Amino acid sequence: MDWVTGLQNAIDYMEEHLLEELDYDAIAAKGFSSSYHFQRVFSILCGFTIGEYIRCRRLSLAGAELAAGECRVIDAALKYGYESPDSFAKAFQRFHGVLPSRAREQGVELKSFSRLVLKITMEGGKMMNYRIEEKPEMILTGYKAHFTGAPYGKDRERQEEQLFITTRGKQWFLQGAAGDTRDTYCLITSLDDEGYDCCAMLGQWNREHLYDREVTGVDFVEELGLEHITLPRTTYAIFETQVTPRPIEGYFELLNSRIQILTEWMPEMGFQLARAPELAVYHWRPRNERKIQLWMPVEKIQ
Repeated sequence: MDWVTGLQNAIDYMEEHLLEELDYDAIAAKGFSSSYHFQRVFSILCGFTIGEYIRCRRLSLAGAELAAGECRVIDAALKYGYESPDSFAKAFQRFHGVLPSRAREQGVELKSFSRLVLKITMEGGKMMNYRIEEKPEMILTGYKAHFTGAPYGKDRERQEEQLFITTRGKQWFLQGAAGDTRDTYCLITSLDDEGYDCCAMLGQWNREHLYDREVTGVDFVEELGLEHITLPRTTYAIFETQVTPRPIEGYFELLNSRIQILTEWMPEMGFQLARAPELAVYHWRPRNERKIQLWMPVEKIQ
C-alpha cells in the first residue's frame, strides 16, 4: 500500500469536512485502510493523532476568524463543534494561550496550525538489518502509565524516561523474580485521541510459587499494582540498535525509522502491519551486550 498517497487522501477528506462531525471509519476508508491501522500509521508518519490534527486545525481557523472580527465567540464555538462557549473557551486558551474574547485585542498573539501536506521523499539506498521471527503466545507481567500525545515523538521520550525513573521498586521486584538476564518489553495499548497507555513488562517465568498466597502469604501482583498482558502468537520484523553501553541513543533513531519501515521496507518486502502491539525490547544484561530491539508485527499482503 502507498501510505503517503492514502494518508493525503484522508487528510484532504478531513479538510473538506472539517466543520462537520467526522467519522474515523470514513476517514480511514479514504486512506484505503481499516480504522485500527490508519490511526496507528497516521501517528507514526505525522507525529500526532487524528483527533489532535482536527482539534488544532479547528482552533487555528477559529482564532483567525475571531481576530478578524468575523464572528462572535458563541458562533465560533458552535461552528467548530463545541457544545458550549465554556468548553470552547477552555480549548481555545489551551491552544492559543489566551481566551477567545481577547483574540481581537491589539498585540495579542495567536497560534496558527497549517493544513498538513505530506511531502515525504523516499530515496532508498539505506542499509537496514532485520530478521523475521514468529513468536509464540507470551504472557507479560508489569505496570503501565497513561501518556498524553502521540506515541512516536519527543513527548513519549520524556514521559517514558520519567516512568522508568519513578518505578525503580517495581523494576527491581520484576527483575529479581525473573532473573537479571530477562528483557524488558515496552508496548503501547489503549491508543486514542487523548493519549495511550505505555506498559513496561517482563517475560514469562514460573509463577507457581511467586503468586500462590498459600506459599507467600501475599499476591505480589495485586499488592504492587501489576498486571498481566497476553500477546497472541505473532510474526515480527525485528530491527535493533548497535550493541553499546547506551543503546537508548540509538533507540530513538530507530523509532524515527518507522517512517522508512512503513513506506519503503514493508511494501518492498510484501508486508503490512498486523493487528498486534508493537514492542520495544530492552536488553540490559550483560552490560557489554546492551541493545534495544523494535518488534513490528507484520503479515503478508494477500
